[in-house]
Amino acid sequence: MLNLSHNNLSGSIPKFLGTMKGLATLDLSFNNLDGEVPTSGVFANATSASVVGNAWLCNGIPQLKLPPCSSSTTKIQSQKVVIIISICGAVVFMALVFAVSAFYHRRRKMKSNMQTILINEQYMRVSYAELVSATNDFASENLIGAGSFGSVYMGTMRINDQQVAAAVKVLNLAQRGASQSFVAECETLRCVRHRNLVKILTVCSSIDYQGHDFKALIYEFLPNGNLDKWLHQQPTEDGEDMGLDLRMRLQIAIDVASSLEYLHQHNPVPIIHCDLKPSNVLLDGEMVAHVGDFGLARFLHQDSDISTGWASMRGTLGYAAPEYGLGNEVSIQGDVYSYGILLLEMFTGKRPTESKFGEAIGLRKYVEMALEGRAANVIDSYLLPEIEDCERSTSESDWTSRDMSIACISSIMHIGVSCSAEMPMDRL
Repeated sequence: MLNLSHNNLSGSIPKFLGTMKGLATLDLSFNNLDGEVPTSGVFANATSASVVGNAWLCNGIPQLKLPPCSSSTTKIQSQKVVIIISICGAVVFMALVFAVSAFYHRRRKMKSNMQTILINEQYMRVSYAELVSATNDFASENLIGAGSFGSVYMGTMRINDQQVAAAVKVLNLAQRGASQSFVAECETLRCVRHRNLVKILTVCSSIDYQGHDFKALIYEFLPNGNLDKWLHQQPTEDGEDMGLDLRMRLQIAIDVASSLEYLHQHNPVPIIHCDLKPSNVLLDGEMVAHVGDFGLARFLHQDSDISTGWASMRGTLGYAAPEYGLGNEVSIQGDVYSYGILLLEMFTGKRPTESKFGEAIGLRKYVEMALEGRAANVIDSYLLPEIEDCERSTSESDWTSRDMSIACISSIMHIGVSCSAEMPMDRL
């Protein structure tokens, strides 16, 4: 016997009560029960089950004399089930969202902390005041360049008890992705050391005099500027044109190739530069090339947070591999493409973004068509006097020298065309 009368019970009668063996008598009278009364088990006999005093019960065996269940009653019961299931589902979903969010937040925080530790351990940091003094308060006359994430100033500062000339790259933190660029460059350059890579001296992560966040990277100063200025500079006031001869261009091409080979093949995890172009190739006092600006560099297969916007940046228009425009992952082949375009620009003197090419032709197609017997037509005009000097000579050896110069440049252009093939698998 089970007596549950006068217990203020609500809801429908559980059907399992009708299937309980050994339950001979059940008293559910004077509660707030509703819905359909079962007809099996103890509920099959009116003398065994008492349900009086529950105004909203219906159906059951005829002896109970209960009203029939209306369609609205059934609908109400169904709605209750749906509501309960929906609430339970929403609670479970919110719990999952919270758990996943907490996991990723913790992961990103750990990664950020690790990056800060790496920066602090690797470099002797300098203060904001030291950089203000070194650059004469970031004077405009000390500005030597500007990029997508900041400006570069020339300065003189004391590092490791030595007075050195330095290039100070000040990050524009208002630019989306600048902070990630700072970490990427620190993380990349702490792992590499090569004669054809720009050497980082120290870093600054502080606040300025207005209390705003301030981040800067300090590099070894390379006095001959970047390759872009040498390839496309205007004649001086006295008419002197300081350009690069064939031998110098060949050596720079070899230097850049050497730096890429090191990044791709001589690190535990290959490093992808992602933004190789003439303005990111710097020249020291002896015209040795150093690849710099690793603000977009990635380790191959590195996890990225696309929501930052920084991770989706993959180079500069004209130099970035075409597959990057389709959202493909960064790869060694992407750097190979950029190197091919750089070679073509070095020996034609033409930028890949010049309007004369248009979308249908482009620098690569322009050179590829000329290589079919008309290579001399696309060679940089600065190199032509060298070839013409050979042509004006009457000796057979000099004529051969002219032909050899054109053949040499043509072979380099062939390499550039092969490196910048449309499909990654077709590249050299």
